[in-house]
Amino acid sequence: MTTHARAPSRPLTDWPVAALQARIIGMLITISGLPGSGKTTVARLVSQRLGLRHVYAGDLFRREAERRGITLEAFARLAEDDHEIDRKLDEAMLSVARGGGVVLEGRLAGFMAHREGLQALKVRLEAGEGVRAERIAKRECSQVGEVLARMQAREQSDARRYRDIYGFDYYDRELYDLVIETDRITPDEAAAPITARAAAERR
Repeated sequence: MTTHARAPSRPLTDWPVAALQARIIGMLITISGLPGSGKTTVARLVSQRLGLRHVYAGDLFRREAERRGITLEAFARLAEDDHEIDRKLDEAMLSVARGGGVVLEGRLAGFMAHREGLQALKVRLEAGEGVRAERIAKRECSQVGEVLARMQAREQSDARRYRDIYGFDYYDRELYDLVIETDRITPDEAAAPITARAAAERR
């Protein structure tokens, strides 16, 4: 059952670190979300608090684009026609997920764990399109309008690819255990309910 979280019930600093980490060893936590939703910052906070590795699945995609000498946008368009690209990257991501003991960050991380029947705490972070564009523009020192156009093009490409390859609607919230809206909360506040839920599931 999905829980929609708008604010944390308990701050991260209230949890006894050693006791919490002892319970969490071996756990798989997936954190998904569109660019600018805060998933990287939150995933890092959760991994630090719980003593788990943080693996960003998007790095696999980015490194392969760099290896080919093309932009992420061009690589995403290429992957729309060559589904073997995604399948190879998926297998690399799944090998990490199957090992457990990790906060796995990636747009498809929760879906992959669900599809493979892996025991995981599946989290989705959300934020409005304008908020996400502003966050990315600030991070990249770019114009918001330019970022928004690029963001929309890539998200449309990705959504088509996920539907064609997996029959998966990326915007479907139902497979997630936690859906957290990050528009008006800090990364610490977004991380808190994840930590609390992880601790509760390990009692």
